[in-house]
Amino acid sequence: MQHSLDTQSAETPSTSLKRGLSTRHIRFMALGSAIGTGLFYGSADAIKMAGPSVLLAYLVGGIIAFIIMRALGEMSVNNPQTGSFSRYAQDYLGPLAGYITGWTYCFEILIVGIADVTAFGIYMGVWFPDVPHWMWVLSVVLIIGGINMMSVKVFGELEFWFSFFKVLTIIVMIAAGLGIIIWGIGNGGHPTGISNLWSHGGFFSHGIMGTILSLQMVMFAYGGIEIIGITAGEAEDPKKTIPKAINSVPWRILVFYMGTLFVIMSIFPWNLVGTQGSPFVLTFQHMGIAAAATILNFVVITASLSAINADIFGVGRMLHGMAVQGQAPQVFSKVSRRGTPFMTVIVMMAALLVAVYLNYIMPESVFLVIASLATFATVWVWIMILFSQIGFRLKLSRQQIAELEFPMRGGIFTSIVAIIFLFFIIGLIGYFPDTRMSLYAGGVWVLALLVSYWIKSRNKAG
Repeated sequence: MQHSLDTQSAETPSTSLKRGLSTRHIRFMALGSAIGTGLFYGSADAIKMAGPSVLLAYLVGGIIAFIIMRALGEMSVNNPQTGSFSRYAQDYLGPLAGYITGWTYCFEILIVGIADVTAFGIYMGVWFPDVPHWMWVLSVVLIIGGINMMSVKVFGELEFWFSFFKVLTIIVMIAAGLGIIIWGIGNGGHPTGISNLWSHGGFFSHGIMGTILSLQMVMFAYGGIEIIGITAGEAEDPKKTIPKAINSVPWRILVFYMGTLFVIMSIFPWNLVGTQGSPFVLTFQHMGIAAAATILNFVVITASLSAINADIFGVGRMLHGMAVQGQAPQVFSKVSRRGTPFMTVIVMMAALLVAVYLNYIMPESVFLVIASLATFATVWVWIMILFSQIGFRLKLSRQQIAELEFPMRGGIFTSIVAIIFLFFIIGLIGYFPDTRMSLYAGGVWVLALLVSYWIKSRNKAG
């Protein structure tokens, strides 16, 4: 049955990656990708838009994120591939879909990577104000690039520890917050309770519309979960590790996001969150921890290191998979003796350094257009994962569907529900003048890829 579903892989010993990622590595990679500076600093904007009801928006977003991961997991367990969702789009929707999805993901992660290395320079500047930011950016790209040249096991281990610090901080923060809410620890023994959730304009402070409008910001908090699919080609035992990681990650992300925001909005009136610095720093200071800002700066530095590490890994594996499929230059298919795609890592490092330099010299408006493409790209990749799952299911007989090892509940119907939701998010992106630009930029990007695909196909035929 397996052979009837699997598509032939074009990998050879000189281009095949080594399997070295355990469930623990994959689980923390996905957690690390989804829990980043968006939670530490970005959640304040979503709270302003919806008030306490933003908790519902995170719940809905978490359910959709879980559906996307399950759709990807169904295909990854059946057919573990490097550059997974680009490969699945190619196999189940056609070569053009695979081409656009793969290159869009690479471009998205490159933009995210620029933001991450720039942020790293800013965070280090807090401790070392006299050192120019470009020195930190150069050093972090070289160090993380070097790590990605080692075996995938070394990468996975480092990613585990980087993410572990983030997760530990959030757990401590939630526990400390509950101490303030229930027992008044650090608040002179006066419990704050949870009345702040409804006493400043009600739970739906900006009406149900505020909650709905916040969904587009909330969804991007979950960006990065798709990296689980990219690990499939290097998971030690994908049929066991992928389902374990996928089933455990979404509820953990939900607990961390919702738990953190529940605690913050219970202790502080929601309309004050983000007006006096990071809510995390304020909560720790509330407990009398004077070094709160220093502790948080350490955490966001490890968070950005974890993100940069995952960025270089993600693009490297996607480009490698696309090269094996014939969708990217063949040089990217080569792997080192340790089983790492070294050329893709070198190119990503060079691209990051050039892009960061452009980020410094470019007018802000130009950079904004490029950065807004990441918004479009995230939704595009998610929609293509769901369409690929529908294409995959349509190629199976009833017998084959019954024999799937990690089927998504509700199959095609569940994917259609999630696709409708994501098109609604695209509508919200178009609704806001600030984010509308990303749709225009995305349209131009897809058009450019269509032209390049047409040229590539003509040259091949010629």
